[in-house]
Order: sequence, then C-alpha cells, then structure tokens
Amino acid sequence: MTDQNRPVLHLKDASLTLNGNTGPVRILQDITLDVHKGETLGMIGASGSGKSSLLMLMGGLEQATGGTITALGQDLTAMNEDALAHFRRDHMGVVFQNFHLIPAMTALENVATPLELAGVTDAFERAQAELDAVGLGHRSGHYPAQLSGGEQQRVALARALAPRPAILLADEPTGNLDEANGAAVMDLLFGLRDRYGATLIMVTHAPELAARCDRVVRLRDGHLLDDRAAHEAAE
Repeated sequence: MTDQNRPVLHLKDASLTLNGNTGPVRILQDITLDVHKGETLGMIGASGSGKSSLLMLMGGLEQATGGTITALGQDLTAMNEDALAHFRRDHMGVVFQNFHLIPAMTALENVATPLELAGVTDAFERAQAELDAVGLGHRSGHYPAQLSGGEQQRVALARALAPRPAILLADEPTGNLDEANGAAVMDLLFGLRDRYGATLIMVTHAPELAARCDRVVRLRDGHLLDDRAAHEAAE
C-alpha cells in the first residue's frame, strides 16, 4: 500500500480490557476500522458503549490490550508512554468535553504551552493568532475562571489546533455547552478543520453534529455495529 492510500488511522482487532472490582471488564472488543486523510468520522452510541474509550485508544491515551492501532504509519501499540506523548505532541490535537485548561495560566499561555513544548520559536505569536481565529484575541490575558464555558472550549480548540495536527480527536466537544455556544463551537471546529486540513474523529451524542460528519460509526457494548454515511445515521 502506498503512503497516499494508507489510512491515517488503522485499527485491527483492537480491544481494551480493564481490571474491575469483580474481575476483568471488556470495554472494547475486536474493533477494525480505517480512517482516511481529511475525513471527518463521527462516533455515536449510548453512554457506556465504548465511544470515548475508542477515541482514547486512537490517541494513545489508553493502551490497547489486544490488536493493533497504527497512526500515520506508526504502530501506537508498540510505543511506551514517552513515545506516545511525543507522537501526540507532533501529530495530534485533542479536545475534551471538560476543556482541561490549566487554571494558573492565561488563555494565551494555555495555547502557547504545546507550541513551546514542540520547540516552536514564535509560540506566543502563533498562540495569539489562534486565539484571534476563534474570536478570543481580546481575552488572551484572562484566566480560565474568568471565561465562560463557551470561551473555555474555544481556547481548548485553539490549543489543540495551534500545532497544526494531522489528526484532531474531539470527545463530546459541545457536551458541556448550551445550544448557542454549542452551535458556535461546532462551526468553529469544522471551520478550523477545513482551514488546516486535519482528519477529525469525534465522539458525540448530538445528531446535528453527527450529520455534519462524512461518515458515522455506531458502538454498542464495546462492539462496532455499523459504518455508514452521516445523513443515513442521522435519520
């Protein structure tokens, strides 16, 4: 397979089993899935179906206990924690439902931090440009506690996309927002994806968000049930 045809993400029989109080708990079972460059993939399913766990496997934030996961031609299942952290730093952006901003840092510092870690010389200039892009340039000196939920999520988006990642992972990015802020963040998310050409994989409960994806997969009880166009999944 040529590099041009190789999936950005390739999962083959990926499984995740964790130890619970009563013994092993099978979270994900035999997930086989390809995601291609520039694609937007939505992952839907009931709470507890394994959506967020699957996203964490894709980002190397959880280690698969079975099968293989390849991202950009690199085997994530063969990497240790340090190697995974470096891979995420260089190639992935992650947006969480709960923002995960650093409270003691300003919006500008939150966005600049991953750039500094990557050795970008103009980290603060780029961070300011990203805040401008999400409409928060005037709030760059504010701390997370001084920002609304919608503003915090926009800072989180700017932070995730500032390093220009090839892969963007989003876990319920509008889950903690009201309808108006959720719609604004959704528009920003897809606009920034188009601007930087990132491959977007997103967990969501929102039908309107899933409908904007190129493709949707559904999970139930740790199994991948189906794989279809977004407009069919939203019906």
